[in-house]
Amino acid sequence: MSVGHYENFPVASWLMPAALRPAVRAIYRFARTADDIADEGDAAPAERLAALDALRAQLQAIEAGAPSAWPDLATAISEHQLALPLLHDLLSAFSQDVSTVRYASFELLLAYCRRSANPIGRLLLQLFRRDEEKHLQQSDAICSGLQLANFWQDVALDWRKGRVYLPQSDLTAFGVSEAQIAQGTVDERWRSLMTFEVQRTRDLLHSGAPLARALGGRIGIELRLVVQGGLRILERIDGVNGDVFSRRPTLSACDWTLMGWRALQPLPT
Repeated sequence: MSVGHYENFPVASWLMPAALRPAVRAIYRFARTADDIADEGDAAPAERLAALDALRAQLQAIEAGAPSAWPDLATAISEHQLALPLLHDLLSAFSQDVSTVRYASFELLLAYCRRSANPIGRLLLQLFRRDEEKHLQQSDAICSGLQLANFWQDVALDWRKGRVYLPQSDLTAFGVSEAQIAQGTVDERWRSLMTFEVQRTRDLLHSGAPLARALGGRIGIELRLVVQGGLRILERIDGVNGDVFSRRPTLSACDWTLMGWRALQPLPT
């Protein structure tokens, strides 16, 4: 489940054990609300940061055992001993979105993903009591991969918001300028850049995919479907030779059918 643009991925579906669905929905609602504060509408940066601070105060109230406007989240945290620092990490990342609109290197972008996306997977592993270190690392790879796939999918959309998530060092290495992004120019340099970003994102998703086998059962199938969603978006980007400007790559009903079929196939050993 990717924090920014969940529509590509299933949330609290029928594959999720019924007892855990309220907690998953509470986490999703909190993350979605915070993400929308940072991203949507016409609010000034100061207003966005103030609204995120108000959410931060709600977390502090929950931590202190005081009443809050998020009783469903408070219940999930209490019942499942969820780590509050992970939720604070989300707010930190979304606050960063308000002020940071460029990333000098891929390493800095991954550091952002560590707070914007990885906490979701770690919280879900806590729900399942499967948060061993190896599983956490695999989950991080999946969540960061999903976030990166979303960035490459949304290059044009993010440009209109004044943001460039493509690392500046990669733009320089492939000879791509921001003027080219502004104009939506797709040439050999741009295609090479997108092929590079897509492939290393695909590698990241594949490196985390064995987590589905480790978890097993219906949640394992759910996780396979999540990974397939990210991989299918990357295929869509490859399918248009990196031209994410003419039409944003999205998942159709046929894609979901294909993803479902792939999710049911045996994982490679």
